[in-house]
Amino acid sequence: MNDDADAVRAAALEAGRLLFAGPWRFVLGAATPAALPPTDGVEVAFAGRSNVGKSSLINAVTGRRALARTSRTPGQTRQLNVYDAGARVKLVDLPGYGYARAAKRDVAEWTRAVFDYLRGRANLRRVYVLVDARHGLKPTDEAALDTLDEAAVSYQLVLTKADKVKAADLGTVVAATAAAIAKRPAAHPAIIPTSAVSGAGIADLRGEIAAFASESGVAA
Repeated sequence: MNDDADAVRAAALEAGRLLFAGPWRFVLGAATPAALPPTDGVEVAFAGRSNVGKSSLINAVTGRRALARTSRTPGQTRQLNVYDAGARVKLVDLPGYGYARAAKRDVAEWTRAVFDYLRGRANLRRVYVLVDARHGLKPTDEAALDTLDEAAVSYQLVLTKADKVKAADLGTVVAATAAAIAKRPAAHPAIIPTSAVSGAGIADLRGEIAAFASESGVAA
């Protein structure tokens, strides 16, 4: 990196640190988009297959150990769970796709709620789609990306559990993932490897979210 690029990244990381240094709280769990808070401020969402580590990543990003409920049982996030830090920005944890220990009717209702959410949130800036770094993209992920492309919602892929993959193998997964989404119209080209355990990539993700807040005139 040159000096200018280093300065830009340093500023982004500092903005992210400041944004997530304050108190975060669980706002509500909404069964339908109609139950969500008004579309003011900035909103980003986290999506991914069940048990990919969404709750752990949200806890790492917000710096809170138990803000989002984690579980070893897939399908525990059954609502649109909203977290915020006052008026600055909201994080939305979407129900996991691909598996859930529940009736098919419940799964269909969750899926419909997510689709309605994607179509109806004017303040949604980006969906971060989480993919397990150990496995890469799966058919269920591809189906979710199809939906996001169709809805014309900007999304970016975040690799979770990067600490469980050797550095050389992680590079291969990043390259393969980038190639797989290269022609997708709504996909951001950059892939973010993260680890809720080691903290890798967390500061960069915070910086990106802070940039959305800044672009929308929301003070960090």
